[in-house]
Amino acid sequence: DFTEMMRALGYPRLISMENFHSPNFRLVSEVLLWLVKRYEPQTDIPPDVETEQDRVFFIKAVAQFMATKAHIKLNTKKLYQADGYAVKELLKVTSVLYGAMNTKGVERADVSEEDSSKFKFDLGSKIADLKAARQLASEITSKGASLYDLLGKEVELREARTESIARPLEINEAEKTMKIAIDCVLEQVQKTKDMLNNVALDEANLEAKIEKRKLELERSQKRLQTLQSVRPAFMDEYEKIEEQLQKQYSIYLEKFRNLTYMEQLLDDHRRTEQEMFEEAASMLRLMQNRLKEEEQHLLKSGNNVDSDVEIQQDEGSDSEVEDRQIMKQRATAETLLQGRAGARIVGTMQGGDTEED
Repeated sequence: DFTEMMRALGYPRLISMENFHSPNFRLVSEVLLWLVKRYEPQTDIPPDVETEQDRVFFIKAVAQFMATKAHIKLNTKKLYQADGYAVKELLKVTSVLYGAMNTKGVERADVSEEDSSKFKFDLGSKIADLKAARQLASEITSKGASLYDLLGKEVELREARTESIARPLEINEAEKTMKIAIDCVLEQVQKTKDMLNNVALDEANLEAKIEKRKLELERSQKRLQTLQSVRPAFMDEYEKIEEQLQKQYSIYLEKFRNLTYMEQLLDDHRRTEQEMFEEAASMLRLMQNRLKEEEQHLLKSGNNVDSDVEIQQDEGSDSEVEDRQIMKQRATAETLLQGRAGARIVGTMQGGDTEED
């Protein structure tokens, strides 16, 4: 159906459904541009479809044009796919153009590219007529409602109208009414004259105020020029103070940076001292535990050594064995003295009466 409609509308190329088995965006863009030109030849849509951004802009422009001009909603995603789904969206536009061609009685075989320029369906020029028609329709409804109300009151007004027509006209009453009307008109005329006079006075007052404001503006501008040209007396002092302030600010920045750096160093130093103190405390605890273990071990080994020495003396061992035992005893005593922190030894320098003592 799509290929037959395009052939009937006068598309210059031959189109088959095999062209849309794979995405063919260039063909879809050419068909869309041709349909838009066929719908409105004066439209301006850029035909560039080389880059991705140009393709997106082209699809959006065509969809917006069809939505505003022909009230046809197109699916931009399917059009961008440029495959068989895009044919369904193209068929929406071609069916509208094909139906319009059939209503006008144009023969399908005789439609050519030259006749396509004559086919014009412009809705932009009809917008003003549409607004005027809507306004006239609203006025007609309001006038019809008021006319209906007046026709409903015609029965009552008919009697009053006949009575007023049947009543004889009196000259005195007519003169009174005319005098009253004339007086009302004269009052209105006097009021308008007074208003005109007041307008003239107001205009003169406004002109005087405008002139006064202009003079004040000129004086203010002259004063401003003089103030701009004259250098204040305190300007030199102000510039000096500003320079000093700039120097003090730079000094303050430098000191602030140094202070923050020193505070950071102090924090790092304190952190390292704390870590060293914790390490020393842990090492001290380990050493204390180790010394306690060694002291207990030495106490046990010392008792064993004393018992061995007594047994060897009783057995009458050699002098070399005795010397070795004495050396061992001295070593154990020295280790005991070193292991005991702050231990006190009580004794005298005099020997005993016997060898055992």
